[in-house]
Amino acid sequence: MNFDILFKFENALSRYTGAPYVVATDCCTHAIELCMRLDNVKITDFTAYTYLSVPQMMRNLNINFKMTNEQWVGEYLFHGTNIWDSARRLERDMYRAGQKQCLSFGNGKPMQLGRCGAILLDNISEYKTLSRMRSDGRDLQQSPWQDYSITNGYHYCPTLETCALGIKLLPTINQSPRYHRYPDCRTIKID
Repeated sequence: MNFDILFKFENALSRYTGAPYVVATDCCTHAIELCMRLDNVKITDFTAYTYLSVPQMMRNLNINFKMTNEQWVGEYLFHGTNIWDSARRLERDMYRAGQKQCLSFGNGKPMQLGRCGAILLDNISEYKTLSRMRSDGRDLQQSPWQDYSITNGYHYCPTLETCALGIKLLPTINQSPRYHRYPDCRTIKID
């Protein structure tokens, strides 16, 4: 399979955001998960005003977390890490050096592709590792992939059709960071 359209989408996001490297994923929650796994995060605190999938993912990864009353617009930090949930932010030159910023392209986001996300980063070694992790542990630039070693990975790659739509829509997005009033996840019982 030819993944050129995926790489073109990542390159377009790189030029737009100013991030040296971009790893496209199937959703923002999976982008955050991959970063948490890569950095072997064991403990963090973050806003309770987030989408339900975030604390669910933390539980599934056995990360000790505390949710705070922090209000945010566009993005928030997972404290004690360099990982940001930038789900409601997509702006020119938004990338912060040394950080991992996780984007969402879901409904109601600055660029709506249905289900898609991305990781902005500047470390080439982490870029290569995250790229393989999101692609079932394989390097999509090697073909045939069956002839190469496969590492630990997840089925978190976006569809090529979604990437093509992203290339088309990127020049038309509304750059304003978004405020969205999520419910306080501390009040939701998670079994």
